[in-house]
Amino acid sequence: MYYNFEVQIPNVKGKIIIKKKGNATYVLFQYGQKYNFEKKYSVPQRTIIGKINPAKPTHMYPNEKYQEYFPENNALEELPESYRSCALKIGSYAVIKRTFDEYKLQPKLQKWFGKDAGLLMDLVSYLIVDEENAGQHYPDFAFTHPLFSNQMHIYSDSKICRFFKNVTQEQMNGFLNDWNKSRDHKDRIYISYDSTNKNCQAGDIDILEYGKAKVDVGSAIFNLALAFDKTNRVPLFYETYGGSITDVAQFAYTVDKVKEFGYKKVGFILDRGYFSKDNIRYLDANKYAFVMMVKGCKKLVRRLIEANRNTFETDRDCAIRAYRVYGKTVTAKLYEDDAAERYFHVFFNPSRQAAEREQLEQTVDKLKLYLDKHLGQAVTLGALYNEFFSLRYNRQKVLVAYEEKKDTIKSMLEICGYFCIVTSEALTAAQALMHYKGRDISEKIFKTDKSFIGSKSMRVQSAESLEAKIFVEFIALIIRNRIYNLLKETLLRLDNRANYLTVPAALRELEKIEMVRCNNGRYRLDHAVSKRQKTILSSFGMDDSSIRSLSSEISVLLSHNSSLLPDEGAIGQEVEDDGEDSFYEFN
Repeated sequence: MYYNFEVQIPNVKGKIIIKKKGNATYVLFQYGQKYNFEKKYSVPQRTIIGKINPAKPTHMYPNEKYQEYFPENNALEELPESYRSCALKIGSYAVIKRTFDEYKLQPKLQKWFGKDAGLLMDLVSYLIVDEENAGQHYPDFAFTHPLFSNQMHIYSDSKICRFFKNVTQEQMNGFLNDWNKSRDHKDRIYISYDSTNKNCQAGDIDILEYGKAKVDVGSAIFNLALAFDKTNRVPLFYETYGGSITDVAQFAYTVDKVKEFGYKKVGFILDRGYFSKDNIRYLDANKYAFVMMVKGCKKLVRRLIEANRNTFETDRDCAIRAYRVYGKTVTAKLYEDDAAERYFHVFFNPSRQAAEREQLEQTVDKLKLYLDKHLGQAVTLGALYNEFFSLRYNRQKVLVAYEEKKDTIKSMLEICGYFCIVTSEALTAAQALMHYKGRDISEKIFKTDKSFIGSKSMRVQSAESLEAKIFVEFIALIIRNRIYNLLKETLLRLDNRANYLTVPAALRELEKIEMVRCNNGRYRLDHAVSKRQKTILSSFGMDDSSIRSLSSEISVLLSHNSSLLPDEGAIGQEVEDDGEDSFYEFN
């Protein structure tokens, strides 16, 4: 396929051949030669790189091969403004722009990315609106949307590829430093920290290693961690590290990064995967508080549950109705040589008790069925069977009988429905649970990353592109998370159930706000803003007048560029060699 803009025919002596075929004249480039042993001479290898413009014989419409053999020519990076839809969807652009302005992100990005800051913001919009991260589909998005790039230029997928490759670590770290510097460091904040991993089958990327994948597909993985300000509901920073590095081992470096960003009054909200004596001591040494789930510490938790069981489960003073649980706070040491008393919050959830007991009963029943089938056979059974059953073998290691460990199963049934959270500061059970439940935001953020901005697959082949794409996704998470929070606040204020106030539904509704191109080439708003759209816009402090004002700005900007538009019909078609002239070889 030929691009719908012109470039000058390359001046490469002895390498450019002009060939006319039918009504079109093609430009061929000789990229090499191949020796023919039968005919005993070299045959030139040529490929079509463009089609000549009849009105301007020194110019041609290039194709993909031109870009391959002449990558130094930047003309292919920027598509002409004529390659733009006659109907532009401006609703989603309006709220994303408002969010960029609210966080003052554009000047921060321009400081580090210069003229490419607009393209980066367009990629963020593309991730959020299309829920897609494939760079080759970006021009389709740009075709129907206003853009943040200079003069709303539409860039090709080749420019996107080069952009990802050229982003430096200094640029990304510089932005993260400025972003965290602008956050409030005076008030106490709680940072929800969590990580996930992603499978990857790309090329030579250093951080790809084999580790404990959450979804094991047999490929190498890398870890992605995110620090989230739960207090202000804002992502703060992210980390990427090798797939073989455990969460426990990485956490100390995260604490160091928090210190470097200047956060002092901080509490960490952590999953049980980060529990270790070294991590607790490191937090204490840096005077950082923590709220941590300790369900994995079986002996410690079981001892606390057994000591406090039947003392609070029906006490109305211990009821936490917001989460439908009962909670009690006790003090104890986290480990034997712990220097301080910790606050353990023991919770009981009646509905969770029923579910966990049924799951335990089903597990025991399945194990019994397996044992019944293998009585009289020589089998090797795992630790799970030995935990629930006393197994008897004969001298030939044949399973001859088994018996339930009734006391063990009884004690496990008794602690069903209980869980425990430990904090370094004196909090009530309700406060501790509320802080920990705030971790759900981190889980939603990771779900957003993989599902709602299309990043389940990274679609890169180099370490530079991987880091750059993750950085763009982080900016997209900042913007989308703010959109989510504002829509949720509006939903809570409304009396009726407005199911269009989820982020995907709201963006689809806003996409219906369009500008159309008139006969004079200027764009104008096609129709008034609907009632539903006004409700969505009100979440961002906007109304129909905001849309009218924005549409006027877009119309003026695009009309100033209209004099530069080439002929819209000048789009070439592919041509194939018909075999009449064996002198030419086409790729």
